[in-house]
Amino acid sequence: MAAITASMVAELRAKTDAPMMECKKALTEADGDLVKAEEILRVKLGNKASKAAARVTAEGIVGTYISADGKLAAIVEVNCETDFVAKNDDFLAFVKSVAELVATKNPADVAAIGALPLDGSTVEAVRTALVGKIGENMSIRRFERVEAKGKVASYIHGGAKVGVLVDLIGGDEVLGKDIAMHIAASKPKALDASGVDSALIDSERRVAIEKAKEAGKPEAMLEKIAEGSVQKFLKEVTLLSQVFVKAEDGKQTIEQLLKSKSASVAGFSLYLVGEGIEKKVTDFAAEVAAQAAAAAQAR
Repeated sequence: MAAITASMVAELRAKTDAPMMECKKALTEADGDLVKAEEILRVKLGNKASKAAARVTAEGIVGTYISADGKLAAIVEVNCETDFVAKNDDFLAFVKSVAELVATKNPADVAAIGALPLDGSTVEAVRTALVGKIGENMSIRRFERVEAKGKVASYIHGGAKVGVLVDLIGGDEVLGKDIAMHIAASKPKALDASGVDSALIDSERRVAIEKAKEAGKPEAMLEKIAEGSVQKFLKEVTLLSQVFVKAEDGKQTIEQLLKSKSASVAGFSLYLVGEGIEKKVTDFAAEVAAQAAAAAQAR
């Protein structure tokens, strides 16, 4: 039996917003497996247990670059330690420059970005100098480069905490902006069902089966119930199946919207700052208590 630590319970609680004791019970039942524990909580508590899937856990911004003809674009995430620095003019200029370099120079990976020329030096040298000037660490976390089949539209939201690029074939500038805005709001995981991670689908299937069992459904019905749940899930997380956030009738899907405009989406990129990064949270009371204890021992 794996040891269930306080940090494991805290991490699961942050992901699910479930009560502390429920998190501990789920971790115990899952023998310390966080993914399995989250599934257990979703079976017991429903959708409440998945609310923090996209919670932002680090500071920084998303930067984008689109060429004048809309055929070449890039999106980057650059992290820093505090939101204060994320608003710093020098930091913002650095992110903008990196996005343009990614698009025009086509680096192989994040490490290769550091060697690209910038301001008579290199990206890494500029980054290092900026760290020294501002007094806070910063890092280029990830990027995507787009050679568009159509034209790229973009949308930045929430102080550049959310960034979107959409490769739109046909349509117009207004449609591109609307689709990008929808993606920022609805956060699809893929364009259609073929792009959804099979692990996510398997998880939905397992949760549906366990819920059905707890509800006393016959064994013969379990697979049919699970398949229905999976299809519902896929409609909710794939762009083309989602209901357009600005639909006047509340029913028009993105696929229907695109068809009405004789347009299609070749692909999209969605970045949420800090997605998947655990942010260090300081317990001020505990820190003060620890300092007091250390001072007492030193006497």
